[in-house]
Amino acid sequence: MSERISTPRVNARGGADAVVLDDDATLHAMGYPRKLTRRFKAFDNFAISFTIINILSGIFSSFGFGMNAGGPRILVFGWIGVSIMVLFIGAAMAEVASAYPTSGALYFSAGKLAKRHKGAWSWFTGWLNFVGQIGGTAATGYAAATFIQAFVALQWTSYRPTAHQTVLITAVIVVLQGLANTFTVQLVAVLNRISVWWLLVGLVVIVAALIVMPDHHQSASFVTHFENNTGFTNGLYGGMLGLLVTSWTFTGFDGSFHMSEETVRATVNAPKGITRAIGYSAITGLILMLALVYSIGDYGEVAGSAAPPVRILIDGLGLGTAKVMLLIVIGAMLFCGLANLTSNTRQIFAFSRDGAMPGSRWWHTVSLRTRTPVKAVWLAVGCSLALVVPGWWSHTAFTAIVSVNVVGLFLAYAVPVFLRLRLGDDFQPGPWHLGRWGRPIGWVAVTWILLSSVLFMLPQASPITAGSFNYAPIALAVVLLVATLWWFATARRRFQGPVSYGRPDEVAAMDLI
Repeated sequence: MSERISTPRVNARGGADAVVLDDDATLHAMGYPRKLTRRFKAFDNFAISFTIINILSGIFSSFGFGMNAGGPRILVFGWIGVSIMVLFIGAAMAEVASAYPTSGALYFSAGKLAKRHKGAWSWFTGWLNFVGQIGGTAATGYAAATFIQAFVALQWTSYRPTAHQTVLITAVIVVLQGLANTFTVQLVAVLNRISVWWLLVGLVVIVAALIVMPDHHQSASFVTHFENNTGFTNGLYGGMLGLLVTSWTFTGFDGSFHMSEETVRATVNAPKGITRAIGYSAITGLILMLALVYSIGDYGEVAGSAAPPVRILIDGLGLGTAKVMLLIVIGAMLFCGLANLTSNTRQIFAFSRDGAMPGSRWWHTVSLRTRTPVKAVWLAVGCSLALVVPGWWSHTAFTAIVSVNVVGLFLAYAVPVFLRLRLGDDFQPGPWHLGRWGRPIGWVAVTWILLSSVLFMLPQASPITAGSFNYAPIALAVVLLVATLWWFATARRRFQGPVSYGRPDEVAAMDLI
């Protein structure tokens, strides 16, 4: 049963009229019948993005890089600055999400907002989003497998992690997450609710332990300490690289957008889910970052260790307590991967619904039993596993493949925001909008995405070798080259952007629920 709630709607020219927040009517007006079950409430929608951002997973995975690229000064103040920039991106995306609340999210809105070449804008946005999300699912599973092996090595000192074991554990994790996404969206919603409390309670436990248990903490001024162990002599460059720690963490908040068709009052709850997930992650992440920074003992020893955050926990809390904390982090990573796969699946479902993927008729079908796109789930699982396989032979090869994850996602975020800005006063906002602040916030968002994308593609360590080379620009170039060749070879003749299945009354008759 969809909800009808009347609220004022401000159009792009400053006038006001009435709008009815009817989820099904909104979907029908965009040309789609309802196929998915609306069981996600406001908290569930927030939970999906909050879980994908996942401060425990993001900070623990990248903290060591930040210690060597700027140190505490960049870890703390960089976190604050970049979080604000990401909030601008999220707010600009949220405004678009309110206007176009569909599973297609970024690629759908790009096709609708473009003045010309709608199919091309939609095509490239969709493939950047798809590749970025697939890379994110693979990378999160791989990180979880790495930390699982770190825990096992602490528990049983004779255990020696290998690349083969990491790949196998990653495969098991991704398959189990696929099974969880197969049975019912209600189960996924419940797990995402649990994940929020797991993250928040886990954060409190870890921070409290780091405050109370260590015998020594750094002085208050330590937060301004600067380190540049990147190998580059230019300290400014090293510090700029350290900003990537925060950018790596803040990915995947488009998950709330992708879950729009399964969210009640999506025109309001999806944009709120995006902005709240970013805001709460920024605050809680800063608290965790400060706790870790002030608990660093011997800086050189910690920075040079295989897993600096784990070293901090062991030094400050003792081995037994550190292992408990590590289990909390591993749990957070598993929840993160589950939510990432859920979001990935909905993008595949929508992209296939518009005929943009090989075998589209398969991937947009919905299970009559669970009302979820089960086939799309297993396509996402299969593609993620395909990205993990090269890690069997080379960690560098795996890194090269998934390195496009963040760049691809953020570029996909930029496209609909940029097109919304180009429309100017012709943009028709939804019930959740930024008013007169929409354009300045959007321009800040697009500018930051372009600048940070350049950072992601620059060398991150010196000397530059086959092992330390940043493969992100090559991976991105390959993705864009394949998408471009495919577009001009066949896609431009059969894909014209988001498809309308008919008039609102016609698509309403096609509803499966």
